[in-house]
Amino acid sequence: MDAITIRRLGAVDGPAYRSLRLEALERHPASFGTALEDVAGHGPDWFGLRLEQSLTFGAFRSDALLGAATLALQEGAKLRHKGDVTGVYIRGEARGLGLGAALLDRLVAEARPRVEALRLTVEAENHAALRLYERLGFRPYGRERRALKIGDRYHDEVLMELVLAGDPALEPPDAHHQESPRAG
Repeated sequence: MDAITIRRLGAVDGPAYRSLRLEALERHPASFGTALEDVAGHGPDWFGLRLEQSLTFGAFRSDALLGAATLALQEGAKLRHKGDVTGVYIRGEARGLGLGAALLDRLVAEARPRVEALRLTVEAENHAALRLYERLGFRPYGRERRALKIGDRYHDEVLMELVLAGDPALEPPDAHHQESPRAG
């Protein structure tokens, strides 16, 4: 088996990232805040531009993009102490290889000197993702009921946080005073 490499994605990765992202949105619509119909009409150049403007990391085997995750840094004096983890996806054939953990480890390493905490949302029924995030140190701090509506069905999201700086025993903030980052 070829070695897996993790690297930051750029404009040149637009076509591969578009394919991965559209697959994610089609196969797992409840896992992302973005709807397939909102981005399916955009070409590789649009996706490449988004990659240039973000901190998105990809997991590759040879030249094949198998997964990705994005670190979204907050702007503004009152918010820049935290970042959001969004768009985490691993292709089905690559699951179970540790790529999710490897991508998130890279993302956390990139975030650590920049922010004090990382936040994410995960669909409440996505038990594999919940286990992964908890194993990596993320802790739930709330639940957004009816966060997404797909057709006539609502999906709850669990809000999670990983404290990177300060007191590691710090209790996550009260969920009633939270803006919830959208995972996708």
